[in-house]
Amino acid sequence: MSEERFGEFVLVRRHERGHVAELVLDRPKAMNAVSTEMARSIAGACAALGEDRDVRAVVLTSSHERAFCVGADLKERNSFTNADLVRQRPVARGAYTGVLELPVPTVAAVHGFALGGGFELALSCDVIVADGTAVVGLPEVSVGVIPGGGGTQLLPRRVGAARAAELIFTARRVEAGEARELGLIDQLVEEGRDREEALAMAARIAANSPVGLRAAKRALRLGHGLDLPAGLEVEDGAWRSVAFSGDRAEGVAAFNEKRKPEWPGE
Repeated sequence: MSEERFGEFVLVRRHERGHVAELVLDRPKAMNAVSTEMARSIAGACAALGEDRDVRAVVLTSSHERAFCVGADLKERNSFTNADLVRQRPVARGAYTGVLELPVPTVAAVHGFALGGGFELALSCDVIVADGTAVVGLPEVSVGVIPGGGGTQLLPRRVGAARAAELIFTARRVEAGEARELGLIDQLVEEGRDREEALAMAARIAANSPVGLRAAKRALRLGHGLDLPAGLEVEDGAWRSVAFSGDRAEGVAAFNEKRKPEWPGE
């Protein structure tokens, strides 16, 4: 396993086997509150991972024992002028869109608090695995703002408009069991096993065709919200991008030869 640090607060681990990368939120003294510097580092790490063709799946984890991420660094923002806030906005957005626009499947491993921007980072992933200690929510209206890392758009896509409205308007925190029932998380695991289970899921994902995975994610993301005929055209375009690939040829050959495929990744 190799490690690469992006700034002081973000660590990327590339696991030698399985083509899985781990994006670690590593600001434990602040429960991973996202400062300007940390946001810039998240965006930088995502840019590097997106360009790494050896990476087939990314797991978003936390180094803090009791929190995934508590959201924006409100202590930093308390000192901001209006001009400071305006200047920070594109940096902050870059962190969330960096995760959201990763071209490979992403899995969030959540334990403890995942609030505000912290939950939005998880929502930006394709799948959320959480343990029994997880507490999630978008409490931004309780401090005079709104979810600004994608929450007002990503949450209703998960749970529907009315449910998302109730959760955002009340600013309430939701514990793990209810979060699973409501669809705020996808897989609920035993306490302390969120990272392990998320990495295992990522390994299963990464065993598949890298060309196929990227195309499938593109079709899922671009087709969401379109009417069915338009969505099917998106799917057809993604299918055409893989139909004549080396991965498709290898996958069919391996199936017929009853062996494990060796993906060329092109």
